[in-house]
Amino acid sequence: MSLTPVEVVKKFWELMATNDFHSVGSVLSDDFVLEWPQSNELIRGRRNFALMNEEYPAHGRWQFSVNRVIGNENEAVSDVSVTDGVQRARVISFFSVTDGRIVKMIEFWPDPFSAPANRAHLVEQMSDTL
Repeated sequence: MSLTPVEVVKKFWELMATNDFHSVGSVLSDDFVLEWPQSNELIRGRRNFALMNEEYPAHGRWQFSVNRVIGNENEAVSDVSVTDGVQRARVISFFSVTDGRIVKMIEFWPDPFSAPANRAHLVEQMSDTL
């Protein structure tokens, strides 16, 4: 019996946390693609995915804190905080899963920004994750 998409995505992030990015290929399909709409890039295949992660400039080991994963019978979405000890980011990833393998990911890496002063009386500052 195949894992559910939510289980596959949780496994994906567990494997990412090992920093052995080639191991992540075990949950990626043969025709895997990753889309980054913000930079208009498409990464095709397990090998390119692993190499892109290995070659990304980092200050230390990558750490991943899964904030939330939700899904249905074919898809899952994750909200994950990422850091290398210096860089910090939050990534929202949409996964399409077939037969227990990730076929497609679409990821959004939003840039943080300072809250406008005009609403300071209405809000509280959130604590950093990671």
